Amino acid sequence: MTEAVPATTVPAELDDVAFPVARACPFAEPAEYAWARERSPVRKVRVRGGEEAWWVSRLAEGRTVLADPRFSSDRRRDGFPLPGADKAVRERFRSQPPSMIGMDGEQHAAERRALIGEFTVKRLAALRPRVQEIVDGFIDDLLAAPDRSADLVRALALPVPSLVICELLGVPYADHDFFQNCTAKLVSRSTPDDERGRAVDDLRGYLSDLITRKEAEPGDDLFSRQLARRREQGELDRPGLVSMAFLLLAAGHETTANMISLGVVGLLSNPDQLAALRADPGRTPMAVEELLRYFAIVEAATARVATEDVEIGGVTVAAGEGIIVSGLSANRDPAAFPDPATLDIARGARHHLAFGYGPHQCLGQNLARLELQIVFDTLFRRVPTLRLAVPIDEVTFKPDAVIYGAAELPVTW
Repeated sequence: MTEAVPATTVPAELDDVAFPVARACPFAEPAEYAWARERSPVRKVRVRGGEEAWWVSRLAEGRTVLADPRFSSDRRRDGFPLPGADKAVRERFRSQPPSMIGMDGEQHAAERRALIGEFTVKRLAALRPRVQEIVDGFIDDLLAAPDRSADLVRALALPVPSLVICELLGVPYADHDFFQNCTAKLVSRSTPDDERGRAVDDLRGYLSDLITRKEAEPGDDLFSRQLARRREQGELDRPGLVSMAFLLLAAGHETTANMISLGVVGLLSNPDQLAALRADPGRTPMAVEELLRYFAIVEAATARVATEDVEIGGVTVAAGEGIIVSGLSANRDPAAFPDPATLDIARGARHHLAFGYGPHQCLGQNLARLELQIVFDTLFRRVPTLRLAVPIDEVTFKPDAVIYGAAELPVTW
């Protein structure tokens, strides 16, 4: 079993700590999270950028917040916590139509209803053979490497979900380098604000042009179907459609790509768990759930702002105050997950917050599950001698990214 980096001593107060805290180890939560969860599970913290917000550390309180309509997802509201965002970034949020994750109430429900048919069990079952074909194709290319080594991020983890989401949405895969570069700038906290702004503008401009092309030449894809549906209903809101496309394209590949690379790291670093998975591939769905819980790659997408005074965990969150549910901390809550620091593919726990909770629970979660299951089953079956090409402490991770993952993953076989 891989050992996590031991927790460092945490001061009695966390006033000087900026949240979210960068991860020092891929297998461990920051020590500050465990400290806060045990002593003060709903507390005020200083968010990156200098503002204050409430920080929720435990699963029970986190689920309560995410299910309560008195907490708004609208990033345009005053008080909404945007870690690291300056005034220009906040103004940008206010000037652009919100995507689905920034909507509340009936507006959000209507947008979700318009898309939910694209992610039904029946539609995803029909997609399975194509996803399998895509995964096999990239593994064929992987195995053709003359020196039996590769960067698994570039060879498999990134291209699989990129091609899947391109085909689903109707985005030309030939443009993947462009939108991957844009997305990489958006999810890195080190990207300068002006550069991040240009990436937003570039990607929105690209998607606006793509939608124009879809109007002229529709295809059998999600964007074309959304255009047709909205035109029939007389509600073709182009900026809103661009916001929807932006969310689906960016979230549809970046999160799954990082989970593929981290899942491989987790299994290769825990050979007993990998052996159990290989002995019984029927355990793969449970293994995927455990890996999602264990790594919790999206740290603070569950930010909200109170629209009225609300009592949570014995404290009152006042109207206009921001609140962040820490997915990583909640997924390491020992009250919900016994021995949470251990990777246990037999755990069978699906009540984690990797996909959020409540009305905003990730719409594409079952597509992500499908991709992860196929990748792990196929990769470890077809490349049984796969191993890390460098010690784990030489693997480059993204400790300060909005979406955690491996920047590169050298492997050999």
